[in-house]
Order: sequence, then structure tokens, then C-alpha cells
Amino acid sequence: MNTRIRLLTANDVALIHGLLKVFGEVFDEPDTYLNHQPEEDYLRRLLGGDSLIAPAALQGSQVIGGLVAYELRKFEQQCSEIYIYDLTVLSQHRRKGVATALIERLKTVAAQRGAYVIFVQADTGPEDEAAIALHSKLGRREDVLHFDIAVERSEDAD
Repeated sequence: MNTRIRLLTANDVALIHGLLKVFGEVFDEPDTYLNHQPEEDYLRRLLGGDSLIAPAALQGSQVIGGLVAYELRKFEQQCSEIYIYDLTVLSQHRRKGVATALIERLKTVAAQRGAYVIFVQADTGPEDEAAIALHSKLGRREDVLHFDIAVERSEDAD
């Protein structure tokens, strides 16, 4: 069966739910991706906005993979960068060019939006060896440090 890449829009809430299911399954994080999903109106606004880019890989109507990226507009120049936040393909569909096709579609969107680079991070553990190989094939590696800074919400922030 042929795989097609579809750029999700505000009308594709059912497909984003399918993509969330794929992320939850592949990353073994059902709580993160399935148990606290936003309301439909939130997803429509997100998919219809100009910061999220979500190409999905479909076979028929089934989501078999996808990526979620964000456009980060720069302040020092009139340009942007694209950050791949999540990317995955169901295990039975890997090694068939699906992830590469997703990134190629993202490159087209990035060029249309005037972005000058797409970047992605990968963990260095053995579970990310395939991702590192894919990204090494498509781009130039930079070794960087990543820091998570906790956000503490005050009760009166609501």
C-alpha cells in the first residue's frame, strides 16, 4: 500500500488524534500522549495557526507516522528556524523512507515560510541510534548541551 504525506490542518483533528496514538505507542508514553489530550477547539486553533507544522504519514486513513515541528520566528532578522519536536514511524513501517519523506515535506514547508534551517535534537542512548543515523544522513551534527529549566506556577497565575 502506498504511503502519502499529508500536512495536517485545522480540519484534521481526527488525524492528530491518530498521530498522538502513534507517538504514545512508539515512545511508550501513553500518559503523555493519550491521557490528557486537549479539547478539539484547542487542537483546531493549533493546527490552523502559523507556528505548528504537522505532516503525517498515512496508509489509507491510518496514521503510521508523523512529525510535529514548530516555526520559531527570529527577532534579529526577518527569518525563522524550524524545530522538529517529535518524529516517529510505527516499527512495522520503518526502513522504508517514511521518516525521510516526512522531513522532505517539512523542508518544502520551511522553504515556503522563509526558514533558513531545520533543527532537531536526539538523545545519545542506544534507543536513539536509528534517529541519529537518519539525522546524520540529512544534516550536519552539532554537539550541544540541553537544559530543562523548571517552570513553577503560582496559584494566582490562573
